[in-house]
Amino acid sequence: MTSSVSPSDPIAQQAALSAAQQYAASRHAVWLSAAAIITDQIGRVLLVHPTYREDDRWLMPGGAADPGEHPEDACRREITEELGLQDPALAGVLAVHSLSPHHPDIRPGMPCPGEIRYIFDGGTLTPDQAKAIRLPREELSEFAFLETRDAVRRLLPVDGQIMLAAYRARLGNTATAHLADGRHILDTPVLDRHDVHVRYRPHWDSPLNRGPVPERLPVQQAWAWCFVPDGRIVLVAEPRPRGALPMLPGGTVEKTDTTPEDTLRREASEEAQLTLTDPVRLGWVLDKTGEVYGGVGPNARLRLAARISDIGPAAIDPATGHPFARLLATPAQAAALLGWGPPGARQAQLAAGTARDRWGLPTARPTAIEEVPTAGMRLS
Repeated sequence: MTSSVSPSDPIAQQAALSAAQQYAASRHAVWLSAAAIITDQIGRVLLVHPTYREDDRWLMPGGAADPGEHPEDACRREITEELGLQDPALAGVLAVHSLSPHHPDIRPGMPCPGEIRYIFDGGTLTPDQAKAIRLPREELSEFAFLETRDAVRRLLPVDGQIMLAAYRARLGNTATAHLADGRHILDTPVLDRHDVHVRYRPHWDSPLNRGPVPERLPVQQAWAWCFVPDGRIVLVAEPRPRGALPMLPGGTVEKTDTTPEDTLRREASEEAQLTLTDPVRLGWVLDKTGEVYGGVGPNARLRLAARISDIGPAAIDPATGHPFARLLATPAQAAALLGWGPPGARQAQLAAGTARDRWGLPTARPTAIEEVPTAGMRLS
């Protein structure tokens, strides 16, 4: 096909060029940037503190893409420049965010045309990798691994919303989150809907003792990995002013409980309306102080596995006066949400192996975290 514009016709050439320029000028132009969710082994999120901001806000590692640079390349380059980590591994895109040019979190006087930001999964750093971080002091003054509820406070509000949506997409194994001005464009995933945060426990690194509890140690707590037939477990998330915190069903042993197993059955029924069968002890964790129980001294926190035979309709927990969110998750997802680090991952594997060997349950396949229906589930 030949052009209708003659090479020797400068007027026609100028008209064609003008039309192309007008079309180009009509296109929506925005900034492009990329950042990463990077965590330590118990799930705390890495943030950096820039020296060039007047508002004292922190940032996720990342930054602006250079002209013609793809977001993934920009993210790798920024992580290397900001943290000194070579060849950073990015596992996938967790979120894509569109910021409008008049969003209130844009600094006054900043002529921002809007921004598209990609949030990548930067993985988990080992302690040795974290020690190897080296900051460009002229740009960044410090870094910190923070609980998500604390991280949100240090970020701009919209950045906090982006961080949480991206991190929850990673935890919940959901599709890439698509956000506009910090809000989900499509359906809101269950972790976002209930504002679920990772629950960081003070005894996350305590070893699980497999033998019987010594007679000298009182059992103050009984929690269980409670399995449904497809190999997933039920977590309960307790709503709080700063966000819901997940936990295994169970709770504190009361004087009226004959055994820790009775505690487990009672608490699982009250919190999550679970009917449990055949609870089996996996081991116990030593609590050296018993501070959370009023300073009672050394005690044992029992860990069990149990099979769920029925899940009733959602109800009010009598101890708190409100219903808990009930989440269906794989044992690995539950361990990550509980913030127990590598010991929690090993305990999840032990629980899954026990469910397989004792009840013939399958290994749960990776899937998105779901909510138990309000009406409950009949399982037997």
